[in-house]
Amino acid sequence: MTVMTLPARPGDRPRTGPSVPHVQFTQNSPDEIRKELEQWMSTALPSTEIRPSEISEPGSTAFFLARDAHPPQGAVLLPPRLVAEFAHIHRDGSLHLALSREDQDELIAKSWGERHPLYSPTINVVMLYGPRTADELDVAKAVVASSYRYATGRPL
Repeated sequence: MTVMTLPARPGDRPRTGPSVPHVQFTQNSPDEIRKELEQWMSTALPSTEIRPSEISEPGSTAFFLARDAHPPQGAVLLPPRLVAEFAHIHRDGSLHLALSREDQDELIAKSWGERHPLYSPTINVVMLYGPRTADELDVAKAVVASSYRYATGRPL
């Protein structure tokens, strides 16, 4: 399994909510960056379906495995079903996604995100902070690609 390698995120971590809904309060994505990420996700993730999240706040765009697809054995996707939704993007530009444990560790160590307040072995959800710049957008795409690989067993 390939583990993503991220640069250190510049600056302090943003302020996020300590409970549900888990949202980002500061350092939000500019609208054009968030829209560019959502557009990229809408076209770059084969064999996926886009629809409202089964768990996130209204207005979030979620990405699911195609109805006939299944995650690799051992992969735990987002609640409630744990086998369908692997990522969603919030209106603030942050994302919740499922990642391998190794990729979670890299994401957190390099200050790009944090575990969800309800995180557990059966709730595999991490937050990727919203990208603020074009360079951070490239990092966000790499993290989403890792989530896709984890959910499908295939590289992007």
